[in-house]
Amino acid sequence: MTDSRWPDWLPLRKSLAPLSAYGAPQVDAEATLNTNENPFPLSQELVKAIAARLSEVCANLNRYPDRDALELRSKLASYINDQSGTSFSAPEVWVANGSNEIIQSLFLAFGDQGAIGFTPSYSMHPLIARVTSTQWIDGQRRSDYSLDIDDAIKQIVKAAPALTFITTPNNPTGEAISIAEIEKIAQSVPGLLVVDEAYAEFSEEQSAVTLISQYPQIIVIRTMSKAFSFAGARVGYLLAHPSVVEAMMLVRLPYHLSTLTQGAALVALDFKSELLSGVAELRSERDRVAASLREMGLTVLPSQANFLLFTGFQSSSPQLWQAMLDHGILIRDVGLSGYLRTTIGTGAENEKFLHALRECLAKEKS
Repeated sequence: MTDSRWPDWLPLRKSLAPLSAYGAPQVDAEATLNTNENPFPLSQELVKAIAARLSEVCANLNRYPDRDALELRSKLASYINDQSGTSFSAPEVWVANGSNEIIQSLFLAFGDQGAIGFTPSYSMHPLIARVTSTQWIDGQRRSDYSLDIDDAIKQIVKAAPALTFITTPNNPTGEAISIAEIEKIAQSVPGLLVVDEAYAEFSEEQSAVTLISQYPQIIVIRTMSKAFSFAGARVGYLLAHPSVVEAMMLVRLPYHLSTLTQGAALVALDFKSELLSGVAELRSERDRVAASLREMGLTVLPSQANFLLFTGFQSSSPQLWQAMLDHGILIRDVGLSGYLRTTIGTGAENEKFLHALRECLAKEKS
């Protein structure tokens, strides 16, 4: 084996040997702003409601969970219908342990003819493709990382993949694609169009779920991790034509979603108004932080997510990242030279971030 990290006796797949495990640094900091988590904790009322529900289901943990998670899928369908004026039901929803399991299952079910996505975007798309032996094509964006829709369509048609990934709002840039642009892609794309909407609740754009009835080749991925403050519960889901959901059943692991996860998610959906109440505040904070960054002379990419990608500093990305950590602020080096990303936290966390950044930029100039 050519990679010295692995012992000769370990029969690791050759395609995996050069890879590193995904993961953002987990270190102590005064403000943790590197993984796009929602900064608002669950209310005590919700915590007690989840605890009560889990206490009930724990009496039956000797039994396997509802394999098809029908109650949770129905409730997620109702949530999306309320948000987008659609008419989904359980057969058009599939739920799993975070959106990453959704992505992996899509590759397992449909990856024979390859996949394309437009980088920079969510780094797990190409990584999971490689792990599942799916050929991945890095589609190209403009130099400012925005997506040229017409050029993207040309790239998709030329590649003719089974899966085309569009992330909106895009991670790490924050750019959102309009519903008209998504429809334009859907009219031209071969295979399936996967629209990753992990940050949809923070965006003003209409969701692509509204196109599925007209374009059954569209799959929309959503998550409860971000807007619902539910990252620790690991609940992701997709909305799609029932045939797509049936295909997911072919590749899922048996009883993949625990009784505890299903119970907690059901309670969270009962509290959706409370949980989503912080979205408007995070949008406002996002715009305020962006304005402050521009006042510092930095360039901030337009964002409709709960994070900002910025550039214009003199240090290298790793240098400024470390300087910020030295000030107690953990942000994200996303691997783009000259750029860093910060999650939008509470007002107090954002003030700490801005204060530390001003000090770091002043030191650059001294």
